[in-house]
Amino acid sequence: MLIDTHTHINAEQFKEDVDATIERAREAGVSPLLVVGFDNETITRALELAETYDDIYAIVGWHPVDAIDCTPADLQRIETLMEHPKMMALGEIGLDYHWDKSPKDVQQRLFRQQIAIAKRTNMPIVIHNREATADVLDILEEEHAEVVGGVFHSYSMSVELLERCLRLNFYISLGGPVTFKNAKVPKEVAKRVPLERLLVETDCPYLTPTPFRGKRNEPAYVTYVAEEIALLRDMPFEDLAEATTANAKRLFRLP
Repeated sequence: MLIDTHTHINAEQFKEDVDATIERAREAGVSPLLVVGFDNETITRALELAETYDDIYAIVGWHPVDAIDCTPADLQRIETLMEHPKMMALGEIGLDYHWDKSPKDVQQRLFRQQIAIAKRTNMPIVIHNREATADVLDILEEEHAEVVGGVFHSYSMSVELLERCLRLNFYISLGGPVTFKNAKVPKEVAKRVPLERLLVETDCPYLTPTPFRGKRNEPAYVTYVAEEIALLRDMPFEDLAEATTANAKRLFRLP
């Protein structure tokens, strides 16, 4: 069994076939699924899915791209939802300097506010980082995020920064890019992450692994991610699956 630790099956792309998508994941040995909500609409949908299916759990937070839209009421909602029995983490949160919608100072303030919520509610954090590595790491250290720990979702940083992330009490999650032919850094990261700190994900509907690149990603395809990592680490697929599943259960306190 594998656990897809980061899905967006609450997105529009799954509106017509979410039930079939979940069933295909189960048939592929992928269960449970963690569904991430990052604005009011997707948070509501993540909760609906978690409350409908026994093997679906929710992670909610406010995405940095939309930081400028986040109100005090939105933050209060997120904090209240941390008490929900099927809520497993706060995220995805962090910084995204690729898009210009939200100024950097607004993103950074919201990031710190959500880390504070995670600490108050004793929840792990799911990190989104795009073109903002130095500031993400600095803020996590300044805010002592190691108290709750968490995961760098879809890890895209260098091999050299792995140790700093691990010292912060964070796990490293890899997705579709590790299967791309010329993705040297993710492949090297896959070899170097301590096995007890490794997670797998799809980030579906995005980052579809080979051999389905160019099509919509879905949770069943996390199998291809795990197979590639097992190959890179020269270990049996079953052992890799067992380890990453145990890691996900430990971090997210899954039943």
